[in-house]
Parts: sequence; C-alpha cells; structure tokens
Amino acid sequence: MNRIWVSGYRNYELGVFDNKSPKALIIKLAIKEQLKQLIENGCEWIITGVQLGTEQWTIEIANQLKEEYPNQFKIGIMLPFKDFGKKWNEANQIQMQHLLSIADFSASVSDHPYESPQQLKNYQTFMLTHTDGALFLYDTDNEGKTMYDYNATNYYMKNHNYTMQIIDFDDLQETANELQSQTDDDNFS
Repeated sequence: MNRIWVSGYRNYELGVFDNKSPKALIIKLAIKEQLKQLIENGCEWIITGVQLGTEQWTIEIANQLKEEYPNQFKIGIMLPFKDFGKKWNEANQIQMQHLLSIADFSASVSDHPYESPQQLKNYQTFMLTHTDGALFLYDTDNEGKTMYDYNATNYYMKNHNYTMQIIDFDDLQETANELQSQTDDDNFS
C-alpha cells in the first residue's frame, strides 16, 4: 500500500479530552505501531483528515515518525469542504492550523463551504479512490461516526483491490497490557 487513509473515532466518542491521558497514550501507541509497520512495508503517503481525535493524533504521530523514517513517507491532509473547522473553538482552530502547516500536502475536496451531506460522501469517495487501503480506529460493537467510513470502505472493497486494517478495542486492550507488562518489568529490574 503506497497511500493509506487513516481515520477513526473522534476524541469525544472515546471520552478522551486530554491528549496526555492514559487512554490517549495507549491509542497513540497503537496507531504508532500500525503506522510504523505500514511505513516499513513501503507506505509513501499517510493521508487523513483533521478531525479531533484519531485523525489529529495520526498527524502528530506521523510527524514524529519522520525523525525515525526520514524521507520515506509524506503526510497528506484532506478536508471535506472549504472552511472546515471554522465553528471550532479558538484552541482547536489553532491546533488545526498547526497540523495543516506540518503536512506535506493539504487541500479541500470541495471548494465550497459546507452545503450538504453529499460533500461528506464525496470526501469518502475521494479518499477511497486516492488511497490503496485504510487504517481505522474502529470497533464494530461501538459505533461512532467512523461507521460511515467503515461501511463505505467495505462496500468499495467488493469491487476494488483495496484493503482495510482495523484497530479495535481488543487491540487497544492488548496494547495497554503490553505497556503494563513493560512497566512491571521495568519496575522489577
């Protein structure tokens, strides 16, 4: 997969309001491990949106991974429509502008401000047709807004050579257990 679409739960869907909380750290670690595998297997573009939560964490993590994997991949940020995030509070808007500034490429799929849900469907179609696979932080037992991307990707995969990887809640628990085990080993030594 040369180009991977990364998305998933918004922070509020996970009850994560502090990016340094234990929950956020475990999620970021799980995303980081998946991104490292993708990069090591030849991923050239990590493409995401800039929604609060998974997408913003992905940009931050990918930017950090550029130190470990210099010149091996790029970060692309695609927004569904012009003026995306303009109704966010000032702190979130500043964070979004910072993330857009560290991306290698950013653009809006639609040149118009939000007009209808069709723009979001067009965004999904764009992401599916401009990537080779998807990585979603999503658990089918805990629906959220990512359900729409997950369902669209499943439908798309029926007729296209496209792959989807999922980080689900079991994966997050496994990451937490591994982290706890490492911490216990460090404390025992």
